Amino acid sequence: MSLDDAIKQMTAAIKAACANAEVKMAKMSDEEARLSVYAPASDMQKIKDATFQLAIELLNKEGMDIQVFVYDKDAPPLKG
Repeated sequence: MSLDDAIKQMTAAIKAACANAEVKMAKMSDEEARLSVYAPASDMQKIKDATFQLAIELLNKEGMDIQVFVYDKDAPPLKG
């Protein structure tokens, strides 16, 4: 499995849990990517539940480390 295939699989799981989630992707290496997911607060746990086991399976079976970080899209930006 390629990294792109793993990202597509994870993105599909995210969209199944929350169709209007916004997914931003950053490839860290040939085997690692970070997906930042912006969704309504009410859907955040559904996305986490939908991606947790898949992330473990992709890592253990395919060697693909797909990290998923879920954020509330309606939260005000942090001031710093």
